[in-house]
Amino acid sequence: MAISRADGLTPAVALFRSLGDPTRLAILRRIASGEARVVDLTSELGLAQSTVSKHLACLRDCGLIDYRVEGRQSFYALTRPELLDLLRSAEQVLAATGAAVALCPVYGTPADSATEGRA
Repeated sequence: MAISRADGLTPAVALFRSLGDPTRLAILRRIASGEARVVDLTSELGLAQSTVSKHLACLRDCGLIDYRVEGRQSFYALTRPELLDLLRSAEQVLAATGAAVALCPVYGTPADSATEGRA
């Protein structure tokens, strides 16, 4: 039996694509520990303000984060606590299969696995 996008996979594909970008994943991991402003993220992640803003907009469009305004500042936070469960589950899967994933000929590279422990 073939699985088609009509079977409801499109939203899941979009979710995992949004999590598949290293910058967006780093932003989510940081925001998972508490609210953050753009200036906090640029400083902590060493990224340009425009880069952080672009990725925050993507995550907002996906409904994964939102912000609250306080004065002239915006504080970003996760919208769904279930996302933390998903990230924890992903960490467990990676603990069990990390080498295989890192060496995957399609999505991983030997360079990724060699530098993983150095971060």
